Amino acid sequence: MTVTTSNHTTAEAHTLDFTGQGAATVAELVGLTLARLGVGHVFGVVGSGNFVVTNALRKAGVPYTAARHEGGAATMADAYGRMSGKMGIATTHQGCGLTNAITGIGEAAKSRTPMILLTADTAASATRSNFNIDQDALAVSVGAVAERVHSAETAVADTVRAYRTAINQRRTVVLSLPTDIQDTRVTEDTQQTAPLAPPQRIRPTQAAISQLTGLIQRANRPVFVAGRGGREAGPEIAALADEVGALVATSAVAHGLFNGDPYNLGISGGFSSPFTAETISEADLIVGWGCALNMWTMRHGTLIGESATVVQVDLSDSALGANRPIDLGILGDCAETAAAVLNEVRSTGYKASGFRTREMAQRIAEHGRWNSVETEDLSSGETIDPRVLSRELDMILPENRIVAVDSGNFMGYPSTYLAVPDEFGFCFTQAFQSIGLGLSTAIGAAIARPDRLPVLGTGDGGFLMAISELETAVRECIPLAVIVYNDSAYGAEVHHFEADDEDLEVVRFPTTDIAAIAAGYGAATVTVRGLEDLTPVGEWLSGPRQAPLVIDARIASDGGAWWLAEAFKVH
Repeated sequence: MTVTTSNHTTAEAHTLDFTGQGAATVAELVGLTLARLGVGHVFGVVGSGNFVVTNALRKAGVPYTAARHEGGAATMADAYGRMSGKMGIATTHQGCGLTNAITGIGEAAKSRTPMILLTADTAASATRSNFNIDQDALAVSVGAVAERVHSAETAVADTVRAYRTAINQRRTVVLSLPTDIQDTRVTEDTQQTAPLAPPQRIRPTQAAISQLTGLIQRANRPVFVAGRGGREAGPEIAALADEVGALVATSAVAHGLFNGDPYNLGISGGFSSPFTAETISEADLIVGWGCALNMWTMRHGTLIGESATVVQVDLSDSALGANRPIDLGILGDCAETAAAVLNEVRSTGYKASGFRTREMAQRIAEHGRWNSVETEDLSSGETIDPRVLSRELDMILPENRIVAVDSGNFMGYPSTYLAVPDEFGFCFTQAFQSIGLGLSTAIGAAIARPDRLPVLGTGDGGFLMAISELETAVRECIPLAVIVYNDSAYGAEVHHFEADDEDLEVVRFPTTDIAAIAAGYGAATVTVRGLEDLTPVGEWLSGPRQAPLVIDARIASDGGAWWLAEAFKVH
């Protein structure tokens, strides 16, 4: 028998063929089903509860990476899915395996990453088991969808339902596989299921298309801001922007989408250069394409002028106007909407330069990135200015890179100073605002794009929190360049509370020799206090890169990063 399916980057149908596969148990059948559905990679920590299903996935040809912590596995799967266009799977043991993964699941769920966390669960009768928790309630509490395999007869249908929910609704799904059901024997009859139709793009109404067309034609200074929901609509949005004279920008998660466009302002929000922020605030029309227009992307609304008209295009009705008042909300696929509006604009014969002038292109080229903004060098000889460090590394590291960023006071530096080649060159797992996800993010992104040099920007706090996954990077021979912005503190809290004369000893630490610790894991290392210390970076780049490089950068205090005040306005 066959099942028709598709992955989330294409509408083409594929065939799921169970004929003669010989799955003996439900656990094997679930692994086989996911493999035939087209999942791209599995990350996990294997215990007795997920041993069989993990090996079933591997036997069916799905690559597997063993993480050192379930939280790392979940974040690796999240990053892999974001950067590869294929679904990533994380797999855990029941109970404590799932709780260890929950922060990574929360990040993926809040980011609407199509992903399945495949976890064992205790048998319904095992009410006194040490592993017994309410896994469904736990998943729902962080925004994930709870699904489970109910029986041998429904195993394929249950698995396909979880996959379909993840792909078609862009949700993170926790699929529980009870241990007593896992061992149930299956027959050919239990493998039957209905065909799975490919996802369909939602076209907006004609009235909405006409409304947006009219607003664009009345605008003199339009700006289009694409978010993660617009990442697959880059060409359509860019074509419309070119036709109507709009400048383009992105939220942080879509960074790189409009690279090569001379009218690309870069990241909108806390990471904007002064010029970009000023230009966006002068817009008389802002259109958010799959963009939440939240406090980060709009700097608590300060990037929206008092007289600006605000439009939001999104697949989810609940997202429209969720973060701020909007003048027009359009329910529809971003690519479909942009293409439809472009056709209508062209049918009217409308032509406008808008912001797109030769002078504007020159100003963007000169002032659009932080790299071109002059700043005072705070380097002391014992410490290096993080801006100076980031500018230099941007020139040293190959352009064909994939940058991952952890959370913390430092995060603006790699996000703004390290250029990326396109929207698949920047992986930003920040929806949950958790530190410690960066290293796993970089590993997942690296496995998704082995053709690019993976680069991680992280703080000492986040790096030490997740350092067990450095062993994973070493074991997997991932040529990862790790930039540790080491200020021996939880820098965000230091800079936020020092003005209040608070006792900061709880967020300051003795200087840790991160290079020495990383060397113990088998990584190449260098300690950097000035630009002259960066020579080994070039040597590592010119070598075989068989192990990660950890750059222990002892950074000077910046007095609190420029975006930090924005971040703490709601804390």
